Amino acid sequence: MNQEQYQNLAHKLPANPGIYKYYDAGGTLIYVGKAKSLKKRIASYFTKSQNSFKTIELVQKIDRIEFTIVDSEQDALLLENSLIKQYKPRYNILLKDDKGYPYLVIKNERFPRVFSTWKKYNDGSTYLGPFTSKGAIREVLSFVKQFIPLRTCKLNLSKENIEKNKFKTCLEYHLGNCLAPCVAYQTEADYLESLEQLKHMLKGNMSQLLGHLKKEMQLHVEALDFEKAAQLKNKMDLLLTYQEKSVVVGKHFSNLDVFSIIKDGKLAYVNYLMVQNGSIIQTHTVPLEGKLDEPEDELLCFAIERLRSDFNSLSNEIIVPYPIEYFDKDVTITVPKLGDKKKLLDLSIKNVTYFTRELQLKKILQLDGKTVSEKKLVLNELQSYLHLQETPTHIECFDNSNFQGSFPVSAMVCFKDGVPSKKDYRHFNVKTVEGINDFATMKEVVYRRYKRVQEAGDPMPQLIVIDGGKGQLSAALESIEALGLTGSTTLVGLAKNEEELFFAGDSQSLKLPWDSDSLKLLRGIRDEVHRFGITFHRNKRSKGTFSTALENIEGIGPATRETLLNHFKSVANIKKAPLKELADVIGAKKAEALIKHFAATA
Repeated sequence: MNQEQYQNLAHKLPANPGIYKYYDAGGTLIYVGKAKSLKKRIASYFTKSQNSFKTIELVQKIDRIEFTIVDSEQDALLLENSLIKQYKPRYNILLKDDKGYPYLVIKNERFPRVFSTWKKYNDGSTYLGPFTSKGAIREVLSFVKQFIPLRTCKLNLSKENIEKNKFKTCLEYHLGNCLAPCVAYQTEADYLESLEQLKHMLKGNMSQLLGHLKKEMQLHVEALDFEKAAQLKNKMDLLLTYQEKSVVVGKHFSNLDVFSIIKDGKLAYVNYLMVQNGSIIQTHTVPLEGKLDEPEDELLCFAIERLRSDFNSLSNEIIVPYPIEYFDKDVTITVPKLGDKKKLLDLSIKNVTYFTRELQLKKILQLDGKTVSEKKLVLNELQSYLHLQETPTHIECFDNSNFQGSFPVSAMVCFKDGVPSKKDYRHFNVKTVEGINDFATMKEVVYRRYKRVQEAGDPMPQLIVIDGGKGQLSAALESIEALGLTGSTTLVGLAKNEEELFFAGDSQSLKLPWDSDSLKLLRGIRDEVHRFGITFHRNKRSKGTFSTALENIEGIGPATRETLLNHFKSVANIKKAPLKELADVIGAKKAEALIKHFAATA
């Protein structure tokens, strides 16, 4: 839509609150927005100079504008959310995990059943939630089964059917999971009271519920009904256990919503903590995708509105990391600097930070599932960065592993065309190295590996990655030279801390761009060899393959051996330690036994 077309429409736009819809020439809805004043908001797209390419692109594609007047900003918000969920317009901010959430439903029936559902129906039933995941709702149902005996059958428990003795007790009754309302062993009033306890629990009203149970238990004690009192005590213990699994933030808090955000390029990640009655009852982190280069505060406001709507929040206070413009003036926006509310905000920030870091780790490039051309592009990029003569379609990586300074082993992984070739993976038991010598170990295993490759006439890898710094790289190079394989391959060392690459003989390291696919591939290979080596090491330890000079010493058991190795790091250091130092760690008697044993076996 050009300026002239807009001017023909401008005089028709009202100054009322409402939502506006932009359509392209094909009649597709491409954007939905809300506004305090439709006239001012729509005009901003056509009368202001736009710096965002995406916004300019949107305006150029507008062919038709529709709008709906509503009574308030809140009504506009609800309608906007509904339309975005339904149509997912191309230029709107979108929740990347825009999915439904499960609920607990208390069925509208006599002696209501409680079960999970993904859909809400207008059938008079009570829906509790939503919950952030199916796993969370399973945990609640598991607790409910222990805490509140409820029926799971689909029998029609009408008053008439029960009076006619149409039903018999089932296995669930005999297992203690149901109190058999079907045969009138449980009254309807008692059953409904149990459901009220469930509602209190899910709303975080633990203190109220515990107080009620305690009062009821005391009444039974006074009536000398100790069996019933014991049952209530068990209920209280279960409830306290459940409460411990949730995060209690303070009884003085009422209901709060806490939000934090981290923006990462085109994506943003928002964490939401729902606090009710002093407990965090929901925690959820969602990714958002901006479409029009929206600022961070706009993305945060969108997420707040959407998540509060999805989780049916009625909290009248929202905690955020910085001031925002929020549509509902009845809601207090708090930016805490100190105190418990600041701790809550810090907790939310911690959660969203952890979420983004985990995603970044998952983004470490794995070329499985990529097309041939996509794989080739990455390998060609790596070839260019490392100045290799050939494309590294065959890469091998080595790593050493030891346990508490003892039991060295090594591992090698092989990647072909950028993906793991697990049939070519190798483990190495170190044979010639005494004690812990990382350099000598690397020299041995590299020599053994390529001696076998040489004898078998197999092709050498274009690139060998050594997990370590200059020392490990030099040791590996000595083996390559000893085998007469110099020039047949390229060796690089990959240091863990700074993600630096070392070439033999170079004084300066090479740092690849942190977000490059090449570095992601090398990290992925390094992480895979580390995983493979650690797994091998653990398996050998569990099978009792390793033995030390500390075994079979009278008075020195497994726990003492572990204590010694944790403290001194190796058997050699233990042998060198004076009596007093040994006695400080394991006691005088055991220290003397050690000294005596070493003297006898010297």
